[in-house]
Formats: sequence, structure tokens, C-alpha cells
Amino acid sequence: MKPPNKKITIYQVANRAGVAISTVSRVLNNSPNVSDKTKEKVQMAIDELNFRPQVSARKLASRKPQMLAIAVPSFTTPYYNEVLKGVKDEIEAMDLDIVIYNTGSKNPKEGIENFFNRGTADTVISISIDIDDSIHRQIQASGMPIVLIGSSHPEYDYIDLNHRKGGFIAGEHLVKQGYKKIGLIRPALETKAGMLREQGFIDALKEFKMPINRKLFLTGQSTKHAGFTEEAGFEAVYEYDKLGEFPDAIFCANDTQAIGAYHALNKLGIRVPQDIGLMGYDNIKFTKYLDLTTMDQKMYSIGVQATNRLAEIIAGDRESKLQVAIDPVLVARNSTNNPNK
Repeated sequence: MKPPNKKITIYQVANRAGVAISTVSRVLNNSPNVSDKTKEKVQMAIDELNFRPQVSARKLASRKPQMLAIAVPSFTTPYYNEVLKGVKDEIEAMDLDIVIYNTGSKNPKEGIENFFNRGTADTVISISIDIDDSIHRQIQASGMPIVLIGSSHPEYDYIDLNHRKGGFIAGEHLVKQGYKKIGLIRPALETKAGMLREQGFIDALKEFKMPINRKLFLTGQSTKHAGFTEEAGFEAVYEYDKLGEFPDAIFCANDTQAIGAYHALNKLGIRVPQDIGLMGYDNIKFTKYLDLTTMDQKMYSIGVQATNRLAEIIAGDRESKLQVAIDPVLVARNSTNNPNK
């Protein structure tokens, strides 16, 4: 049996052309610092040997980043998908390969530490992962350009999200719609986003001197994606049913919870908004078709903005920093149209 042909390398091309490996590398990267005669010799050797240079090898030779890692707690939820779409649509012009690294939603800190220990990427976009001292040290040691989404750190470029203000606006909206007995479906696990949205929501109830009935602040049993799921929202509504007491409006920590809650209410014969108001958070596309009131976080545009900033850093702009917090915007729809207002 004839053995398979060995892969032709850049070393063989250099030997055939009678030039240094660095010269072949410059030809492959279209460097102007090579004479036409030398380029012709190298190209002839490439053709004779049928050499096919790897993209990664060319990028390594030019010392440009070749692999972008997107570190994210989950890439299957609608929220993260919208951010990833924004990144994907901008990344094509940057000549980077992409790997999505799932840190897991239960312990994203451990997940991103493992990622940096592997050293498999040249640059990073981190989504919804808090940067503590140990992670900061790993980023510094790696020297990789990084942009944070959904978290902040004074040393890095970031686009954070004003969850507390969003929670406040949600609570304010429900109060102004005339609801008096307002409940909350929380995530099953403690997360920065969940805690800040809840705190902002409570701040609004306090400001408008509304009663805060914490027995109406419930969670589902499901801990998948920290409880930001349809299942968790569905289960939480049945917790209200077991309690024997329903609020007259429910604020859900995100839209997917609200979708599950909507289905459970429907199964129990409770109409939205005639019998109960319902509100989500994120403004994922499906909410439009449920006529669900929500908070728009501008997820797609944040992905675009973060990618554009990363491109600037790679191009050499490391002096200025993009450090902003995005305020969410209320999208009022029929699900909070209180008939008793």
C-alpha cells in the first residue's frame, strides 16, 4: 500500500527556492520588502511543490491575532444568541477565526479560568462574566486584547448593562399601570443581573410606596441557565398556584421565564392581561408575537459595538478605552394593559 504523501512545508519551499524561511513568509504575506525576482522564485517553488499554506501559519508569521474566543455562560439562550449575531456580522472583516467557549452558567468564573489556562485564543470577548482579581491576573499574563460585555473592570474596555435601572423602570411601569399587588419571578441561582434587576424593582416599589410582598417573589425548581428558562417560569407560576395566591402582575427576570409563565397561566385558565399582567426583560424577538411588555437591552448592537472596539484595539488603539453602561428601554405592549386602571 502506497503511503500517503507528506504535507509540503514552508521549509521545503524555502529550500527549493534557495531563500530563507522568513523570505517565504514575507511573500505569503504580500510584504513589499521582497524583490520581484525573489517573489517569482518563491512562487515557482510553491507551484512546483503544490504548497498550500495554512491560514494560521500566515497569520502567525505576521504576528496578527488569528483566533477570537467568545467566552459566554451559554450559547443556546435567545439573549446570548442576539449578542453573538452582532459579533458574527462584524467579525468577517477582521479575518479572525471564532471559537465559542461555554463557561457554564453555574460557575462561569471557574469556566473562564480554565479557558485562560488552555491558552487557545489570541483575543477575547467575554460576555456576562465578572472579572475578579484572579481572572484579572490571568488576562494580564496572557496579554490578550479583551472586551467585556455585561460586566466591567477599570483596566479593560467594556459595555456593561444597567440592570438596576432596568429593574426600576419595570417596577415603575407596573405601578403606573395601576397594579397594586406585584410579584416577581426570580432566577434560581444568584447572578449579578438577577440581583440588580430585583434590587431596582424593589427600589421602584419603595419609591411609589407600594407594598413589598416577598412571599410573591418566587423561583422555579429548574437551575439550568441559572433559572433564566421557560421551564423555571412555568414552574414558578405553579408555585403561585400551590400558594393559593396570585399577584395581579408578575415581573419576570427575563423573557424566557415570561414565556414559560405565560404558558402556565394559560393552562390554569388565567388570562393575560385580563386577569393578570405579565412582563419580561431582554426584548427577544418572540416577545413581539406574544405582545409581551419587556425591557430592550439592545443586545445585537452591543455585540456589534464590542466587536468594532476589539478591531480598534487589535489595530493598535490601546490608549483610549470604551467604558460605558447601556440603559435598557421600556417596550410597553398589551400584556401589561391593566383593564382595571
